[in-house]
Amino acid sequence: MKSIRRYLIAGILVWAPLAVTYLLLKFAVGIMDKTLRWLPAKYQPGVLLQQLFDTEAPVVIPGLGVILALVVLLLTGVLAANFVGRAFVGGWESLMHRIPVVRSIYSAAKNFAEIVFSDSNQSFKNVLLIEYPRKGLYSLAFQTADELGEVQGRTGEDVICCFVPTTPNPTSGFIIIVPRRDATVLDMEVDEALKMIISLGVVVPKWKKAKTRELPFDERDKPA
Repeated sequence: MKSIRRYLIAGILVWAPLAVTYLLLKFAVGIMDKTLRWLPAKYQPGVLLQQLFDTEAPVVIPGLGVILALVVLLLTGVLAANFVGRAFVGGWESLMHRIPVVRSIYSAAKNFAEIVFSDSNQSFKNVLLIEYPRKGLYSLAFQTADELGEVQGRTGEDVICCFVPTTPNPTSGFIIIVPRRDATVLDMEVDEALKMIISLGVVVPKWKKAKTRELPFDERDKPA
């Protein structure tokens, strides 16, 4: 029974990520394909292909909407980067912040997007090992901020803010503020740490010792 259970878990670990990836990609592609409806009916790719191949029904090719979605995103980014675009985006955000309920959702979504997609900050750039929930027990954490303003001033220490995720759902967790000296920066990448957390510790990243940071001194290494 133990062998059967082990094999079942191994099978789940193989197929579950594939299934989730497939479903998310299918959902995303389906959403982006709907952008084709923005085009006038006679200019939609399905109608044009119908005329080209002389078929009775419009030709449906999944994924064509991805191209249109990428073009829209690219043009939006170009417009938002210039002076007129920035003024328009600023006015739009000001309007969103005035609407009750909407402002909370919009602000949370915007902050999350900035954390995940921005390369200008250090959020979620380092995987840390901290002693939590007590001394002698270790937890994986992600560094989210290192400039804490009032918190830094009132503690009188060099502190950093860490997010300690729960398993197997890493989107929930705890915010922990710890002295920088008590946090060990690990060599593993963020995605490797997430895999370890989601798999309940079953999937352990391979340690690349050749690239490792300096290890703490071990009493056993003392010369006799």
